[in-house]
Amino acid sequence: MARGTVDGRAFEARPTHWVENGETIVVWWLVEAAEKQMTPDSLRLEHERAAFLMAAANELTSLDAERCLDTTVRLAARHLADLALVIVPKAGRGHRAVYCGPDGAIVREDMKASPTEIPGVAEALQGFPPVPSRWIDPALVPNPLLRHGFDEPGSMVVTALPGPGTPVGALVLVRKAGNAAFSDGEESLTRQFAARAGTAMSAARLYAEQASITEILMRELLPPQTRDMDGVRLATGYRPSGLGEQVGGDFYDLFPAVDDGESLIVLGDVCGKGLEAAVLTGKIRNALQVLLPLARDHQQVLDRLNEVILLNGDPTKFVTLVLASVRHRKGRVWMRLTSAGHPPPLVLRANGEVEEVPTVGTLIGVIDKISTHTVGIELGPGETCLLHTDGVTEARGGPLGKEMFGDERLRAELAGCAGMPPDALVERVQMLARDWVGDGYHDDMAVIAITPRRERTPTEGKRDP
Repeated sequence: MARGTVDGRAFEARPTHWVENGETIVVWWLVEAAEKQMTPDSLRLEHERAAFLMAAANELTSLDAERCLDTTVRLAARHLADLALVIVPKAGRGHRAVYCGPDGAIVREDMKASPTEIPGVAEALQGFPPVPSRWIDPALVPNPLLRHGFDEPGSMVVTALPGPGTPVGALVLVRKAGNAAFSDGEESLTRQFAARAGTAMSAARLYAEQASITEILMRELLPPQTRDMDGVRLATGYRPSGLGEQVGGDFYDLFPAVDDGESLIVLGDVCGKGLEAAVLTGKIRNALQVLLPLARDHQQVLDRLNEVILLNGDPTKFVTLVLASVRHRKGRVWMRLTSAGHPPPLVLRANGEVEEVPTVGTLIGVIDKISTHTVGIELGPGETCLLHTDGVTEARGGPLGKEMFGDERLRAELAGCAGMPPDALVERVQMLARDWVGDGYHDDMAVIAITPRRERTPTEGKRDP
């Protein structure tokens, strides 16, 4: 191998030998030495760029849209330019700008300038191919859009942040005058980074939208806030089957009395679990609200509700429930209870006796004609009517892990809770079922305790002279 120069350029001569027809032939190849020297530098540069893109992808994993936006401008300002700016459309009208300079500080503001005033931005926001950096004059950028002493910007790159269908924003990179302009390789790197950032921002935005929709819908599916009714103290407890779930197949609803009538309390259990059951629960609760004017006749309410569920056309979707109409008079509570395939209500008397209310009926949503039996009861001071779903009595656990908690065990435990306030009684029932199940699986559980409100005597509340 020989080395030399030609017109000031370094070359290497490399021989290649082979034998043809018994003769050795030598061919010399001239290779410019500079090319050999550039190869390791090019490989190193490509390795650094690949490492940057991988690190950026790892950092752009947040499902928080604002954090993802901050990460985008911070990474771009740290590795690609002196100033990074992301312009995103605002909800409604206008645009928002998020800046990051050499100090790493994030600045947010609503843009007063139009995107059309910034070279390449309007096109990027519409998803057009990026304009090459050499075609963009940074001096045309309105001064209010520049930060960190960029009185004389030297070069600028503008590219879209791709999203589903349309870009989620535009990425603007600026270098100060006197610094190296963006090379073709750096522009390509910027577009690759923008593709990853746009994907991450789109995912974060989609997650935020879905979370917002879920929250709005969930508010309609969640059980109502417990509130005492006229002369009646109420306590409720609700525990979905799935860990971390907020709604399930069990439900309850409370309808206060109107015009000195009866209050209505409903406790039910929809076939199924999770969100699918909760959707049917929402339909049932809406139907019950419409049927509220018929509440004096439990049979009529249940007949109409049965028709509503049968209209769904799915025989596997049915519900059991119990209706409780409540009226308070002079420290006592009169109740009318109607069960439709639901576990019977229990009455805890002041002396510790536990009575099962003998109301029975057909479950709702299976057959055209249903039958029910309404039973009236009276509660005195210190007495409680307990409504519960079968998630309590059918909870499996115990010493062997497979035995049901059962009706008898529940009644025996309630006998020792005479005089207990309704909220404490509900907590006690839930604790018993929870301890019985342990770490095992359980169905949805819902409990309601109804107790007459204790009335003050004429001498109570008076201070001694």
